[in-house]
Amino acid sequence: MANATAGTVSLNLPGMHAGARDVVRLGMVRSRVCCYRARRQGLVMCAALSGNSNEDAVLGDVVSKPRRFPRVVGMGSKLIGCGSAVPKLEITNDDLSKIVDTSDEWISVRTGIRKRRVLTGEESVQGLAIDAGKKALEMAQVEPEEVDIVVLCTSTPNDLFGSGTQVSTAIGCKNAWAFDATAACSGFLVGLITATGFIKGGCAQNVLVIGADCLSRYVDWTDRGTCILFGDAAGAVLVQATAAEEDGFLGFDIHSDGQGYRHLNAKSCGGVEEVLSSTNGSLNFPPKKPAFSFIQMNGKEVFRFAVRCVPQSIEASLEEAGLTSSDINWLLLHQANWRIIDAVATRLHIPSEKIISNLANYGNTSAASIPLALDEAVRCGQVKGGDIIAASGFGAGLTWGSAIMRWQ
Repeated sequence: MANATAGTVSLNLPGMHAGARDVVRLGMVRSRVCCYRARRQGLVMCAALSGNSNEDAVLGDVVSKPRRFPRVVGMGSKLIGCGSAVPKLEITNDDLSKIVDTSDEWISVRTGIRKRRVLTGEESVQGLAIDAGKKALEMAQVEPEEVDIVVLCTSTPNDLFGSGTQVSTAIGCKNAWAFDATAACSGFLVGLITATGFIKGGCAQNVLVIGADCLSRYVDWTDRGTCILFGDAAGAVLVQATAAEEDGFLGFDIHSDGQGYRHLNAKSCGGVEEVLSSTNGSLNFPPKKPAFSFIQMNGKEVFRFAVRCVPQSIEASLEEAGLTSSDINWLLLHQANWRIIDAVATRLHIPSEKIISNLANYGNTSAASIPLALDEAVRCGQVKGGDIIAASGFGAGLTWGSAIMRWQ
């Protein structure tokens, strides 16, 4: 491995052409990582430098890589329909103040949230996903039989093995291949990028992307630090193939950093029963009934991560799209906390009147938050045809990313 010194160095990596071994150092891009560009081949390589454990690494400290291939390969994609669904039960901040030590003022000042929706009775996240998907198809004027792929973005399916196939069948997408995508609050963005990848690769004409979550089932309702944040909902969009020159998916950027897992998670807590006497202590068997812990979050670290990484990601997507922040009609971020949304907008020099947000009414709905807010903005006439939207999701994993889109 080359030393992290200035000037020309030599890297000897398996499979590297001899002419590419002389590289010029681009500089330190993160703690103990140095990037180099091969003089002859234009390659960009990152080398980890020696140092301490991951505990002192900066979360999300990565660089967006130059694109090796053009995004558009033969055709483009566009958003032509959206839909959403929320539970009937509304829980206000005043309602929460009756079960935890909090108040409407305390919550709203720190988060921007005033109420949220929560699943009850016979309602399910699967049912919300079905309703949202049907509404998106109705707006797009696309029949369920015409859908080629259904992507259900959720971290809280009804079934351990996923609910995408059940949702697809219930909507009537009998010709579609369906699957689940799990990336927490970044889930919808991951689904959107996946959809456009299938379309631009020539594998699909219509892709239904649904974001749906019920994090209320995994919240400790005695912890005022987390129970005030989350709500349940579903949102969906129909992504359709179009001519390359009409492409509405202009650029994207996406990342993950497992070092941040410790700051936001809901771990499996299934243990083991007492050792059976017949095993002579050789096996921990049988396992306990599987379960997950409540959501655990280090709010300060997640805030720092989001306000640093999200603007960087959006700027990378804008660069790929050949645009600047002044070209954006709307900023649509994952609805996690108003302080995060405001800080990101400020760093990008985007005025508040260009921000789409329904955080006050629904709280953090995880993978549903972006399509839910988009659907409301479209149906009320706020977002119009031809508008450029900069969207970004971020959350557990840690995962984050952004996309620049043109609404139909």
